[in-house]
Amino acid sequence: PLRFPQKLWEMLESSKFQSIWWTEGGKCVAINKDLFEVEVLGREGQQVFHTQKIKSFMRQLNAYGFTKMQRNFQRSASLPEFLAEEAAASAHSQILYYYNPSFNRAHPWLSEMCKRR
Repeated sequence: PLRFPQKLWEMLESSKFQSIWWTEGGKCVAINKDLFEVEVLGREGQQVFHTQKIKSFMRQLNAYGFTKMQRNFQRSASLPEFLAEEAAASAHSQILYYYNPSFNRAHPWLSEMCKRR
């Protein structure tokens, strides 16, 4: 069986999943929390990971050295633009971003260094 980082890598490289993707030029992993729970964790009979809970999946990420990143949105001074940006930011609130210096799309061999703590 594949280790957690290998499974994660295969998911990111697969076109089968819409809930998880590379960002920041392949340096971060983005996860649409709600869609991920349905598409990946809610699969009957063909589970990718040995959990059905997003919190357990997030603990796995942390155990392998991934850190949660905050997205910083620059706010506009004008009220209509601010409100539009606020709506866009709330749509992004279900998106989780994780970073690990040893998990980089441009350097696949580094993922071997992702060890469980």
